[in-house]
Formats: sequence, C-alpha cells, structure tokens
Amino acid sequence: MQDGAFEGVRVVELAQWVFVPVAGALLADWGADVVRVERLEGDPYRGLATQGIGTDRGGVNLSVALANRGKRSVTLNLRHEQGLAALHVLLSSADVFLTSLRPGALVRLGLDTDTVRQRYPKLIYARGHGFGARGPDADQAGYDGSAFWARGGLAHILTPAEHDYPISQRGAMGDRNAAMALAFGIAAALLKRARTDIGSVVDVSLLATAMWTLSSDLLAVLNGGKAQPARGRSLQVNPLVGSYRTKDGRHVQLMFLQADRYWPDFCELVGRADLAADSRFADMAARRANNAEFVAVLDEVFSQRSFSEWKELLAGLDAPWAPVQAVAEVVDDPQVVANDYIGEVTLDDGTAYRLPAVPVQLDGRPAPLRRAPEHGEHTEAVLLELGYDWDRLSELKDAGVIL
Repeated sequence: MQDGAFEGVRVVELAQWVFVPVAGALLADWGADVVRVERLEGDPYRGLATQGIGTDRGGVNLSVALANRGKRSVTLNLRHEQGLAALHVLLSSADVFLTSLRPGALVRLGLDTDTVRQRYPKLIYARGHGFGARGPDADQAGYDGSAFWARGGLAHILTPAEHDYPISQRGAMGDRNAAMALAFGIAAALLKRARTDIGSVVDVSLLATAMWTLSSDLLAVLNGGKAQPARGRSLQVNPLVGSYRTKDGRHVQLMFLQADRYWPDFCELVGRADLAADSRFADMAARRANNAEFVAVLDEVFSQRSFSEWKELLAGLDAPWAPVQAVAEVVDDPQVVANDYIGEVTLDDGTAYRLPAVPVQLDGRPAPLRRAPEHGEHTEAVLLELGYDWDRLSELKDAGVIL
C-alpha cells in the first residue's frame, strides 16, 4: 500500500490464534509491514476446523485468512540460538513488537519487556493477554471463551434465568473486539513516539475488553446497584425498546429510547391513532404501569403484517428501529453493500473469496484486503532483506532454524 496510514511502519508479530494476530491484520490493512513469525510447525490455528471456515472448508482457510491478511510469514525456531538471533535482527528493524506469548514464555526467551526495551528503547512493545499483565493469573492461558465470555461476565449476564447452562458465545467474539483495542493502543503509542521519540508498552486483555463491553452493567454495580439479568419482554421498563414478532414469524426491533417522541407518529403510521389517545399508553409512565397490556397490544399490531411489509412500512418512520436479520441477510444488506463492509480478496490464480472489512474507513474508503501468507512463505525474502545471504540461509535450514 502506497497511501496506507501505517506505511513505513514495521511490525514484528510473535503470536498465534486470533486475538493478537487480528490486531496485526488491522495494522496491515492500513499499510504496515507486518512480519509474522511462526514456529516451524506453524500456528495451531492453521489446523483448526470449525463452522466450515477452517481446514474443514476444503478451500481457503478463511479463519486464518481473516486473522492474517496482508502479512508476511517467516518461520523461525526460537529454541535455537540462531533463530533467536534472527528474531533480534528483525526487532532491530521494527517499530512494533506484537506478541501473545505469556509472560513466563517471554522471560525464557529473553523477550520480556524490560530486556527488550533496554535493548530497543524506541520499540513499541504491544502485548495481548487473557487476564492482564499483573496479578496471580497473569501467566494463565486465556482464550476469549474463558477470559472474555466466562470470567468477564458476559455468559452470566446474557443467559436467561430459565437456562440450566450458560449460553455459548459466537466464535472469537472477544478476540476481535480486543484486537481493535490493541490496534488502537499501538496507533496511540506510535503517535506518542512521533512526539517524544520514546517507545511504550501497550497492554490489552480479554478480561478488560469484556468489562468495557459490559460498562453499563458495571456502572450499576459500581454505584451500589445490580447488573440486570436477561429479562423477558413483559418486564421491560420501556416496552418500546424490544422485539416484536411479525405475521410470518420474523421479528422487528424497536429502539424508541425517546418513547414519547416517537409513539404518536408510530401509531399514526400503523393506522392505530386510537392507541396514542388511550390513557393507559399516553406516556412512558403510563405504558410502564400497564406494561403487560401494552406488550399484548403491540404483539397484536405486529402480527397483522409480514416481515417484508413491516420493513416497507417502518421505512417511512423517522425513528430508530431495525429488522432482526439472519447473518446470511446481513452480508447482502443494502447498507453493507453501499458502504463496502465486505471486502474481496483475489488470489493469483484468479479465484476470490470475501471477508468482513475492518470497520474503520479513512477518507470514505475501506482498507484494501490482501491475502494471508502461506506458512513461512516469506522467510527467505525477509532474511535476505535483513542482510543474510544464500549460504547463510542454507546453513539455517540445515540446522533446523528455518524451513
């Protein structure tokens, strides 16, 4: 990329799975040269089979493609002193060191923050954690299903009381949210370095990301209240914030936070002006007092039209609402198409696949998506750039340092 915001920035990424690699992909989207350092056996995420988007797909491993697009891949055996020496040559050329390794592993490799920052004072050292850089569980393995979804409180707060077990999260939900935060932190550290010429340590954890996601519930707890559990429709404080079933079994979500503002226009639009004049439903206080009756009335109103009819009708209402869409419908949503929220990657052989684009756009454009590298695809090219010659590369291959 010749006009990317991070053009000229080199990121050395020593990470695996999803969280931290996705942060690297976001930086690569905007022009950073992200050199991904993998073990000789490769990132275990390459072998994950799930939902028909991994190795079970029979084509491009879309899980790996999403997390590693736009990068270069180098394989190094860091247990070998020559592999570690090669990594340090890379770090000497880097602006950012991005890692998901746990503190204990980094210490064993001599890559802990104190050691690395002393050697490279201008380097930005960015870490993704499960549970944070300090505390008794700083060295505990953490995936988004454990650190974000379970320990972070989402599974508990989002599971209805009638369920015997917590509901399951969607794949990598916490990982990709935490990756956005980590990329933001790196951008901030790069800006700080441009002003002060000093590198920084950037930390983001899955646990902290969960807490940020649940800020509204945390605010209640921090002020002596309780986090509200998942509630049934009849218990909503404002019944005009909720979903209603259409004639054909689909749903429409109303988000009338300013309920008194939108209620009369809604009644007029649906041909029920009588409801606006009904004293039981005249204002928010009345609707709350007559919650069950009000919900029953709206259930009846929404049952009179199909999903498509409601979408067409409510399109004329200047109020916040949305159809409850299936994921398959989202990708073809006119707003998704108009705003280029889905990008396309074309391979050298002409085949193509689509990926969700980074949600940030600059100057009205999404970042162009590039393919993910094959395992170790750029090892020789990158090491040659760093001053190694072909004889040296042959020695490293013979010693089991590179593939």
